[in-house]
Amino acid sequence: MKERVKRFIQHHFMAFIMLTAGAVIAAFSVEEFLVPSQIFDGGVTGISMIVGHFVNIPLGVIIVVINLPFMIFGLVKLGKGFIIRAIYAIVIFSIFTSVFEHLQNATYDEFLGTIFGGVILGFGVGMVFRGGGVLDGTEVVATYLSRKTSLSTARIVLLMNIVIYLVAGIVFGLDRGMYSLVMYFITSRVIDIVEIGRDNTKSVMIVTDDGKAIAKIIYERLGRTVTFLKGKGLVSREEKDVLYCVITRAEVFELRKLLEEFPGSSFTTISEVSEILGNHIKSSSEKEK
Repeated sequence: MKERVKRFIQHHFMAFIMLTAGAVIAAFSVEEFLVPSQIFDGGVTGISMIVGHFVNIPLGVIIVVINLPFMIFGLVKLGKGFIIRAIYAIVIFSIFTSVFEHLQNATYDEFLGTIFGGVILGFGVGMVFRGGGVLDGTEVVATYLSRKTSLSTARIVLLMNIVIYLVAGIVFGLDRGMYSLVMYFITSRVIDIVEIGRDNTKSVMIVTDDGKAIAKIIYERLGRTVTFLKGKGLVSREEKDVLYCVITRAEVFELRKLLEEFPGSSFTTISEVSEILGNHIKSSSEKEK
């Protein structure tokens, strides 16, 4: 019991270290590289940067205000654990955008801002993902929609960001939109390297003696159904439950957490998914809705 509590505390302590460091690094990138060159991030941060050019309100305040309804939505639909980490990361990110706003900008060169801003932003956001949080309310909505549709979280976020970059291109010039799109792809690649894995979607295989209990927890906490397979240990010759499911990278942290809290034994592998074909098979409770 003491060992489990110790692991729980260490797990959450390291998570909040990652959230804090990632949010600070991301804020530095936005204020020191992107804002001076009018290169726009995606999601709520990008919307806030566009709005900030027309109102005399600090960027950090705008980010918090626009993210607020997304966080309320996520609290209702995705549960408090994920949203608490997201709110913490967003607040730290917003505070430090105001701190870095008063420092001398790193560069005004569009090319350097695109390359270095994208790399540093990707590194920061990747650390936030590893800590189990997000810096953007659109990720929360995309995660929820991916559970209800056949679209992946990455594809939903990409569609949202394309609209934002089109608006930026129309308002500030097409070159601003193009620079922002290049920066977005650089950021995405770096996020994938830091967060581990090249894709937003992960496949999970869990070998355990109590598959029904774990499957129930996964459905209650993540809203994901699982496929049951049967296996047998080579040495023990005992029958084992093998669970297979597909989750998003934003849900990996929560999965690790619930498996650590599970009192029984389990063996888990998490792998990349390059493509998903077919439709999501809903549970009976989802069908009734």
